Amino acid sequence: MDEAMSEPVRTRPFAPFEWLLSGRYLRARRKEGFISVIAGFSFLGIMLGVATLIIVMAVMNGFRKELLDKILGVNGHILVQPLESPLTDWKDVAERISQVEGIRLAAPVVDGQALGSSPFNAAGVFVRGIRAGDLVNLTSIAKNIKQGSLDGFDEGQGVAIGRRLADQLSLHAGDSITLVAPKGAVTPMGTTPRIKPYKIAAVFEVGMSEYDGIFVFMPLPEAQAYFNRKDDVTAIEVFTTNPDRIDGFRKAVTEAAGRPVFLVDWRQRNSTFFNALQVERNVMFLILTMIVLVAALNIVSGLIMLVKDKGQDIAILRTMGASQGSIMRIFLITGAAIGVVGTLTGFFVGMVICLNIESIRQFLSWMTSTELFSPELYFLSKMPAEIDVGETTAVVIMALTLSFLATLYPSWRAARLDPVDALRYE
Repeated sequence: MDEAMSEPVRTRPFAPFEWLLSGRYLRARRKEGFISVIAGFSFLGIMLGVATLIIVMAVMNGFRKELLDKILGVNGHILVQPLESPLTDWKDVAERISQVEGIRLAAPVVDGQALGSSPFNAAGVFVRGIRAGDLVNLTSIAKNIKQGSLDGFDEGQGVAIGRRLADQLSLHAGDSITLVAPKGAVTPMGTTPRIKPYKIAAVFEVGMSEYDGIFVFMPLPEAQAYFNRKDDVTAIEVFTTNPDRIDGFRKAVTEAAGRPVFLVDWRQRNSTFFNALQVERNVMFLILTMIVLVAALNIVSGLIMLVKDKGQDIAILRTMGASQGSIMRIFLITGAAIGVVGTLTGFFVGMVICLNIESIRQFLSWMTSTELFSPELYFLSKMPAEIDVGETTAVVIMALTLSFLATLYPSWRAARLDPVDALRYE
C-alpha cells in the first residue's frame, strides 16, 4: 500500500492545478520580488523586440513600395533604345509595342539636361519631351497637379515642372521659366547656348523630392526642336501592367519593335539602389532579432532562479504524488506565458504604431521642433509603412518559438529535481 501511495498521481496534461501554480509563480511575493523583476524585463524585452521588428520591417517595405511606385510612375518599366540607327521611326515602333498584351503605355521621349532659371534663382533641370496624351496617361503626374492644368499641353510652349523646383525658383503656374541648353544654334562663331523662356502650364508633386526638384516636362515637338533632335527621339519608355513580370515582356517588346533595339528594364536601371535597400532590410532584421533572443535568454535565467527558489515546493509536490511531467508543464506554462503575452502585446503595439506612423512622426517633429524625416535625405515627403502579413506572421512565430525553447531547459531541470535532496538542503 505504501508503494501505491508513493507512485505519481496520473493527471491529464495541463490540468487546472498546473495552471494555478504557474499563475501563482508569476505573481511573486515581496521576498521573491527579484524574480518578478526579471520576468518583467523579459516581458518588456520580447514586447519591444517584436514591436520594433514589425515597425522596422513595415517601414522598410513601405520605403521599397513607395520608391518603386514613384520611380516607375515617372520612368518606364522598360527603356527601348535604338541600335545602329537613330529612332526616326518612333511612331511606328511605339504603336507596335503598345499593341503587345500587357503593355499599358509606350511613350516616345526626348531627354536632355539644361539650366532652369528665374529672376530669383537658378538650378539644373532634367527636361523630358513627351506627347500630351502620354503625359495624361502618367497617373503619377496627371493625378498630382498642384497648380495649373495639363489642358492644351501641346499648344503653345507650356511646360510642367515639379513642386520643389517651382519653390526653389520662386515660380508658380502662369509664370515663365528660362531654360538654357549648352548646345544650341550653330553659327560661324561656333555653337551658342540656346536660351528660351517657357510658360509654366502646370506644377506637379510626385512626392519624391528627387523628381519634384529636377523634372521639366515639355511637349515632344518642342523638345525635338530645342535639343536639335530633328525627327528622332531619345528612347521609348514602356509601361507594363505588372513590373514584377518584366522578364515575360522583354521578348515580346523586342519582337514588336521590328528593328534593332537595346532594352533596359527597371531592375537594371535601379539595381544598386534596390539591392542596397534589400541588404539593409536583411541586416536590420538580423540585428533586431537579437533583441528577442536576449529577452528569451532572460526567460531562461529567470526560470532557473525560480526553480532554485521553489526547490522545496517542487519536492513537496513530488511527495504528494505530482509527476515529473506535471512539474515540467508548470514551469513551461510559467515561461511560455511571459513569451506569449509579450509577443502578442508587441504585435498590437507594432500594428498601432505602423498604422499611425506618419501622425506620430508629425507629433514628434512638433514636440522637438525638428524635422525628423527630411525629404531631401529620404527622397519621400512622408514616412511610409507597408505591413506584410506573411512577414509579420513570421516575426510572431519566431518570437513564440524562441520563448518556448527558452523554457525547455529550466523546466527539465525542475522535473529532474530530487525531492530528497531538495528537502534535505532546505
